[in-house]
Amino acid sequence: MKAAVMHEVGKPLTIEDVQVSKPGEREVLIRTAAAGVCHSDVHFWNGTYPFPLPAVLGHESAGVVEAVGSMVSHVSPGDHVITILSPFCGTCEYCLTGHMSVCATQNPKATTRTREEQPRLSLRGQPITQYLNLSSFAETMLVHENAVAKIRKDMPLDRAALIGCGVITGVGAVFHTARVEPGSTVAVIGCGGVGLSCINGAALAGASRIIGIDLQQSKLDLAKKFGATDIVDASKEDPVAVVRELTGGGVHYSFEAIGLKTTAEQAFEMLRATGVATVIGMLSPEVKLEISGLDLLGQEKHLQGSIMGSNRFRVDFPRLVEFYMQGRLKLDELISSRIKLTGVTDALRNLEENRGEVARQVILFD
Repeated sequence: MKAAVMHEVGKPLTIEDVQVSKPGEREVLIRTAAAGVCHSDVHFWNGTYPFPLPAVLGHESAGVVEAVGSMVSHVSPGDHVITILSPFCGTCEYCLTGHMSVCATQNPKATTRTREEQPRLSLRGQPITQYLNLSSFAETMLVHENAVAKIRKDMPLDRAALIGCGVITGVGAVFHTARVEPGSTVAVIGCGGVGLSCINGAALAGASRIIGIDLQQSKLDLAKKFGATDIVDASKEDPVAVVRELTGGGVHYSFEAIGLKTTAEQAFEMLRATGVATVIGMLSPEVKLEISGLDLLGQEKHLQGSIMGSNRFRVDFPRLVEFYMQGRLKLDELISSRIKLTGVTDALRNLEENRGEVARQVILFD
């Protein structure tokens, strides 16, 4: 198969012939239809998050099942699927207590091949790292069966791909992690793809006031289309002060969707007493947050993280597809451009250099 291979940090990805193994007992071979280029890919490409190389990046994808292992029961050849970077084993403490989204980080061996087994991907006879259990910047993907969810076949796959990361991260954080209540107030810091999905999710949850915060006017304009009732240009105003004024003391829920120390701390500061701040953005590994101990204790404010929207993706993905087909989940508006695999390096550069101007660039495979 053709795949975009990363050999060095910050250097162009090269389109090469990568060998893919046959499906094991619980593995699924997927013909990739579409893959979104996400900020998370940039974090690994530019070295913010170290990763063993060479590797094939990409993790936000959808496609069609080509072959399955002998013990696979969830999908069959011909099924349309959305992938996810957080597969679950189904037997560990986290899965059994309803926290499937952290299984992949706490129990990674359950859904990957051992060193003694043939690698899923190889290049010129040498193993190549599978990125986040998927490696979507490739014509095919070989994944564990618990990394896919079957969806209806009339769902456009270029839009379905977005559900697999950016959309579930934003909407899931609203529904599952924070559990936003109808009539409550919400602030979202960062109106990129994840933040816009968070705003959309807050609107679906019935929030009475949704405040979108960003530095770029184009993003704030999009925030209104996704359901924001108010917008704050953080390049001109203190977002904490404005949010407190708009809501009479602070919001019930805030979401940080950028991944910066300052904005994560602002999310906590703009809460009212008993409010909940949820950090969605990918903070750099060395970042330490500073919050007021008095506010934490005396006002019972909450600060929490959310990985992949605390998802139950085999339930969530089909439901989100239904929301889209009903016109209630906005996906078309998230796509900035559709590109070929050969344009993936330029897409990564666009995200890194024009962070405020690009929502989602989607790779389409023939």
